[in-house]
Amino acid sequence: MSRYRDVQTAVRVEKLRIWLAWLAGTIIILIAVRAVRNLDVVNTVVEIIGLITFGLLSFTAVRMINALNRRAAAERREILGDDM
Repeated sequence: MSRYRDVQTAVRVEKLRIWLAWLAGTIIILIAVRAVRNLDVVNTVVEIIGLITFGLLSFTAVRMINALNRRAAAERREILGDDM
């Protein structure tokens, strides 16, 4: 059972790291957009790039979480002996 707890802990820590990286990236994007707020054309370009980057960051974070969940589920089945 100790291995099962280790898997649970590792999954929780990795999810936290993924979401903290997502948050840091989002904050950096917001800072960049805010920094060029008064420049007309540059502001529009940076907002578009920021929006695309935010979408990619979110998509990547969700995919990483889903892959981690699948891997953790397989590991749990192996540890608990529920392989079919």
